[in-house]
Amino acid sequence: MASNATVQIDGPRACFTGVLDREAVVALWPQLKALPRTVTALDLDAVTRLDSAGLALLAELAALARTDGRTLVLNGSPAGFNELSAAYRLAPSLDFTAPTAAS
Repeated sequence: MASNATVQIDGPRACFTGVLDREAVVALWPQLKALPRTVTALDLDAVTRLDSAGLALLAELAALARTDGRTLVLNGSPAGFNELSAAYRLAPSLDFTAPTAAS
């Protein structure tokens, strides 16, 4: 089944729509891996839900921005976001903050 997710760059925002799942990540990654440095916010208001692959995509975009000295702001909280963020112990900035069990 093809993904219905889209992303549009609108000035400083990357506006996502649809479901951010594994299929969406595969479809959107070629466009997003070179996210313009002018993007400072990820708008998730039109995302209906996401899975762990969708969360990983957002975390990767946030990590790439951090390497450029930017912090991406997240707008919106689709179904699954809070639960998965807590399960993976991600900070609101989508940075992994918890020490590992081995430490």
